[in-house]
Amino acid sequence: MRAPFGARLTTAVSLRGPLCVGIDPHPALLDAWGLPVNAAGLARFADTCVEAFAGEVAVVKPQSAFFEAHGSAGVAVLERLIAACRARGALVLLDVKRGDIGSTMAAYAAAYLGEGSPLAADAVTLSPFLGFGSLDPALDLAERTGRGVFVLALTSNKEGASVQRADAAGTTVAQTMVDEAAARNAGASPLGHVGLVIGATVGRTELDLSRLNGTILAPGFGAQGAGLADLRSVFGTSLKHVLPASSRDILRHGPDVATLRAEALRVRDSLGAAHTV
Repeated sequence: MRAPFGARLTTAVSLRGPLCVGIDPHPALLDAWGLPVNAAGLARFADTCVEAFAGEVAVVKPQSAFFEAHGSAGVAVLERLIAACRARGALVLLDVKRGDIGSTMAAYAAAYLGEGSPLAADAVTLSPFLGFGSLDPALDLAERTGRGVFVLALTSNKEGASVQRADAAGTTVAQTMVDEAAARNAGASPLGHVGLVIGATVGRTELDLSRLNGTILAPGFGAQGAGLADLRSVFGTSLKHVLPASSRDILRHGPDVATLRAEALRVRDSLGAAHTV
């Protein structure tokens, strides 16, 4: 049995630093790298990312949609990418943002968190807006298998605020997600297996994160405009539990493996001081 996800992530960050590198092979990036926009180009892109990042950074985050867009051949590339990154020591956070109910949610959980599934990652992103309880099949399976989940709470897209900042019985929907995750993580050490997604560009949130006892994935660092000052402003004393994510700002330095790796390490090292806050 593997160790709980919170412990594994804590160890990975302590050894490799606080950075999650997004692997987002969108068509414009494949083209910029001189690769064909097909499954063959996708495979070369994935192999390059494995070489550049998997032996160096704590977490990689493939965006499943860009692989699924190439059909079964693209999904096969994603399966190989997951296995190759994990073989080199990186934790794989698969960005799928799934959210459903009942047996359908259970099937998603089996696909991405179940033992023996070729798509099983170390953690996945989930959407809770059918109700946090609808995620129970995934949360329960992740806990049993030593994997993790990152639940959307407060995202940086402009459309998100109308739902996530809305009033829900005297608190915001986003704070409800925080509180639900905290309840799941209560008593876990060093951290629980339920993380949150809070955008690095959302500004001051007024969220109470003090009882979360989990990791916060913070996309938007780099190309979307967030810097260290934004991380400190958004997360305050919770910053030590924040995992900043950067994709385009690093991937634009490809396709040379050495250049990509150097940029990822530069960003990682710039973030190191954040965890001393």
